[in-house]
Amino acid sequence: MRYGCAFGERGGKVNQVSILDCTLRDGGYVNDFKFGHQQMTDIVSLLAKANIEIIECGFLREGASDKDRSLFDSVESIKDVIEYKDPNCFYVAMIQYGAIPVSQISDNDHSVIDGIRLTFHEDEIDDAFECAKALIEKGYEVFVQPVGTTTYSDENLLRLIGMINTIKPQAFYIVDTLGTMYKRDLRRLYYIVDHNLDKSIAIGFHSHNNLQMSFANAQELIQLSGARKIIIDASVLGMGRGAGNLNTELITQFLNINYDCNYSQIELMKIIDGYIRPLQSSYKWGYDAAYYIAAVVGCHPNYASYLLNLQTLNMQSINLILKGLSPEKCSLYDKQYIQQVYREFMECNVEDSQEIDELKCMLCGKKIVLMAPGKSLQENKTVIEDYRNKGFFLISINTIYKPIKPDMLFISNMRRFQSLNPGDADGIPIVLTSNILHEKDERYFVINYSDYLNENHDVMDNAGLMCLNLLERLEAGEVVLAGFDGFQTHGEKNFVNSEMDTLFDEERLIDMNTAIKKRIEQLKTRLNISFIGDSIYSR
Repeated sequence: MRYGCAFGERGGKVNQVSILDCTLRDGGYVNDFKFGHQQMTDIVSLLAKANIEIIECGFLREGASDKDRSLFDSVESIKDVIEYKDPNCFYVAMIQYGAIPVSQISDNDHSVIDGIRLTFHEDEIDDAFECAKALIEKGYEVFVQPVGTTTYSDENLLRLIGMINTIKPQAFYIVDTLGTMYKRDLRRLYYIVDHNLDKSIAIGFHSHNNLQMSFANAQELIQLSGARKIIIDASVLGMGRGAGNLNTELITQFLNINYDCNYSQIELMKIIDGYIRPLQSSYKWGYDAAYYIAAVVGCHPNYASYLLNLQTLNMQSINLILKGLSPEKCSLYDKQYIQQVYREFMECNVEDSQEIDELKCMLCGKKIVLMAPGKSLQENKTVIEDYRNKGFFLISINTIYKPIKPDMLFISNMRRFQSLNPGDADGIPIVLTSNILHEKDERYFVINYSDYLNENHDVMDNAGLMCLNLLERLEAGEVVLAGFDGFQTHGEKNFVNSEMDTLFDEERLIDMNTAIKKRIEQLKTRLNISFIGDSIYSR
């Protein structure tokens, strides 16, 4: 395999560094691997023109069949995205151990990919080792990539290195899965691996940018490497789930400026402008305080992603939740576990019988306009005011749209409560669910959060549904829904108040819209519900 830069004579030793671009594979976690067939072909071609030594085309997975996703069910299917195989490039795909049987991987004739990266968890070492051997026997250059190398004990790491030395794969990786490494951590791990790993095997480095240390650590590794062959993973614009990865454009420019390498920034900019930046209008990745907290705590960044995507918590709350995770659950992501932890955190039970009685006196049998913060509030302002003139009681959810002053405010979201301008709510009674931290105020009716949750996790604590659940309990009369537009892919289309705009991925929006519509249909059997204006939920 060709190494891109040989430079920096130090004591008779020459550094040899290659860049492996993992945009189509690791970046795929951001957009569910839906890059589009032509887009993937173009990205692979442009990476080759940029002189990137190793191009990762995506995952090999059993049953993958969508030509628009960077998931492939066979080596042969990858050929569709390699329009021209550049002889100066090395093409690879990744197998997550257990995702596809080795028997389904054809022998390597080098017409498509040259190597396979094998990733596995610590409890899968022995089985993954056999898988690596089988792939080598099939003619592939194998990159051994243990998940969470930083969490290994020295004893287990040395045992794994000893096994690796017997099969001599192309590379063995240091993987900073949790994004926790500082330079001293990298140096310690590198010296252990370098001292014990066969000298013919390259050392790879895959980092996550939770602490914004990926670029600095990559530079440190280059300085450490001596005569050892080094492979550094990166992705264009740092695309990757959570805090993302080392930026391909940054590390290649660093090598160009400092070591006279020859990576083409123009071709990388074409990828950024044509294919990656457009994704940022629909998907979010990159540094966030929640990922910093996850790194400090030493937990899987997906826990931070889950809590951030709920759009209900402030950073203080996310910090408390992540710090309270069970140590044995930290390193491997468990969605059911974090859902349960979140629910327990939010269930601040209160005795609310008096508040319910008072609210029932106010709202039992009453005609109500329930206003969610959708953009259609603006165009339906006159219609809503007509309902007020007919004696309807106006309840606003999580925010106040100033042109329409509500008779009551319902808040179940801590972020929305903190962003509320106190002056806007003067004289308005406010119903708070018990998860909201607040100072005592005679306007507040505090009700038990857990009593109004929904069974579907996608919309478990959706504020509009929680308020409808409350109105059902209070035996409200006719309920007219305004601003319940449904979620659109682009966040700027969702809310009448622009500061509420958020980004969700398309698949999650579809799941949320489906779950909300289903729950409204269920409530219609017990509440007289209708809509003002057009709504996804009324179609």
